[in-house]
Amino acid sequence: MPSGIVVIAMEIMAMLEILSLPFMQRAILSALLIGILSSFFSVFIVQRKMSFLGSGLAHAAFGGIALGLFFGVSPLWTALPFTLFVGILIEITRKKSPLQPDTLIGVFFSISMGIGIVLLSLRQEYSPEAMSFLFGSLLSVSREDVFSAFILFILVGLFLSKWKSWAYATFDESLAKLDRLSVNRDNLLLIIFLALTVVISSKILGIVLMAASLVIPGASARLLSSRLSQMTIISILIGISSSLLGLLLSYFLDIPSGATIVLTQSAFFFLSMIWKKWSPSTS
Repeated sequence: MPSGIVVIAMEIMAMLEILSLPFMQRAILSALLIGILSSFFSVFIVQRKMSFLGSGLAHAAFGGIALGLFFGVSPLWTALPFTLFVGILIEITRKKSPLQPDTLIGVFFSISMGIGIVLLSLRQEYSPEAMSFLFGSLLSVSREDVFSAFILFILVGLFLSKWKSWAYATFDESLAKLDRLSVNRDNLLLIIFLALTVVISSKILGIVLMAASLVIPGASARLLSSRLSQMTIISILIGISSSLLGLLLSYFLDIPSGATIVLTQSAFFFLSMIWKKWSPSTS
């Protein structure tokens, strides 16, 4: 038997062995759901020029996670309400304040980071769980994380009809309001889903790199198409591919999963730039 076939057969066997590991099954399922969710919302973030919001919500999640670690409860259940509260507060304040949205986001995420750092410093013992939330970890993904990602996926699916409203407001918010669409309520719902996605994705991606996952797939898709429907499909495909490929590379190379997934997304982005350059007709 040729050596090349033997090598391929061994690699397939190794892959099947990996897929049989419970922690890897949890990680792959979570990465798949997160890849779909983050890349779906990435298109709206890119088109609405809201990339800084993803970073703000990720930093807000850090404050909520630190709150859970400080009180000795599951960080997921403190980070969810805390990040939701900050996200809703940003949206409400944005409408009533003369300040620019990026300024308000900067203020709120600085406060959240400050709270998180103080709480972690008051905690006497070292917390490896905090590191897994910050940078992402394959080993730390639990059944609770998978279940949370699945519930969010179902919720987004139930509100999928809002895609047209979000798309309309993305291109012309004033016209959408004239057509009597509930733009403010829809925007608030979008913020809520973004906050939930950030928190639930933190175990795989890490909150330090979560913002990148909310920008890069949509930016890559924007290079390949100007139609929002096509952008959404392309972004989701990039999100799924980069999440699964990055996860496997993370395992084989023994490096942080979040960083590997983001670097894989970056590779797709640069490939999209090359494709755009050599295909001038692509708009």
